[in-house]
Amino acid sequence: MIKCHLSRIMGERKLKIVDVARDTGINRGTVTRLYHETASRVELEVVAELCRYFDCQVGELFEYVPLSKRSE
Repeated sequence: MIKCHLSRIMGERKLKIVDVARDTGINRGTVTRLYHETASRVELEVVAELCRYFDCQVGELFEYVPLSKRSE
């Protein structure tokens, strides 16, 4: 499974979903789904814009977690 760290990053910077959506131009629903980790897919342009906005690498935003670790 892919874990999205958007909520942690936003929390550290005290940002709200509406702030990120407004500042990046990303649809608020998309930001919400990523924040709550309910997104099943994400456009590469969205990933690129989030990385630009947060000045981070893709690996800081997303993490691969093997299914066996998820149940531990």
